[in-house]
Amino acid sequence: MPGLPDGKPAGMRCPHLLADRRCALFGDPRRPAVCGSLQPAPSMCGHSAADALRRLVRLERRTRP
Repeated sequence: MPGLPDGKPAGMRCPHLLADRRCALFGDPRRPAVCGSLQPAPSMCGHSAADALRRLVRLERRTRP
């Protein structure tokens, strides 16, 4: 990932996330494939931005190598 050669730790805000929560790498070939394949859904995002972040942190922790 650009700017994070060792990957992004769980719970760390992506450095490419803009203030309005859009991806600064959208459409950029350097954007990681996992980001492009991620499809938001209520089961993943919950009911608020804070709930979504908690859920994504749990998912990252469960899936790290």
